[in-house]
Amino acid sequence: MTYDSPHSIIGNSHSDVLLKSVGTHLYYGDVHALKGIDMSINTNTVTALIGPSGCGKSTYLRLFNRMNDLIPNVRIEGEILLDNVDIYSKQIPVEELRKNVGMVFQKPNPFPKSIYENVAYGMRVNGVKDKTYIEERVVTSLKQATLWEEVKDKLKKSALELSGGQQQRLCIARAIAVEPSVLLMDEPTSALDPISNSKIEELIFQLKKEFTIVIVTHNMQQASRVSDKTAFFYLGELVEYDDTQNIFTKPKEIRTQNYITGRFG
Repeated sequence: MTYDSPHSIIGNSHSDVLLKSVGTHLYYGDVHALKGIDMSINTNTVTALIGPSGCGKSTYLRLFNRMNDLIPNVRIEGEILLDNVDIYSKQIPVEELRKNVGMVFQKPNPFPKSIYENVAYGMRVNGVKDKTYIEERVVTSLKQATLWEEVKDKLKKSALELSGGQQQRLCIARAIAVEPSVLLMDEPTSALDPISNSKIEELIFQLKKEFTIVIVTHNMQQASRVSDKTAFFYLGELVEYDDTQNIFTKPKEIRTQNYITGRFG
């Protein structure tokens, strides 16, 4: 294999905790968007981030692949750790980080290329030239994304010809082709029909065997179905973080209870 391991920035702590924020604050100019977030996320789990619009959950998600860096006047305090490595350290190139932390967005965003080239894209960008390896990863990733049977005879066709649900699974295949440790999902099913939605949920359940998944969702039923742990954000604060079953059946905080019972949000 000619491909260097993508996990070069990952530490060797052998801890159950893969992602961690310690006293994390984020400011957009004068706006205090995240307020002292302390949170640990275990390996091979699905963590759902819930809360009303504008509460900070997507901002928090994007800390883990440094997408907030693209926004002017952002200031971050505290630590964000990936396997005990501070990902905001100047020693960590953003490109290296993003090999380890994949991202799937709200709306499917396939490239105007063939299905095959969409999945191969990340490897090619990272300098992989071994055609056999690329082909193996493309097939494996499409199978992991439960899309292979639907596209195996049309890999050279444009990804834009796929349905919305297929495009989103293709974007998941593209994200996991470079073998990240973490998969971030920002409302990955909100633009999809109910059947495509349930396919993605089944897929998330399968993928957590190999990846650590953090998902932002407005859909409370979805959070309760797919996640092991749930974090409730409100006005930039982490109000409550616990096993999903506890959050939905016996929350400790009245604000959590009010939100999940529909009293606000």
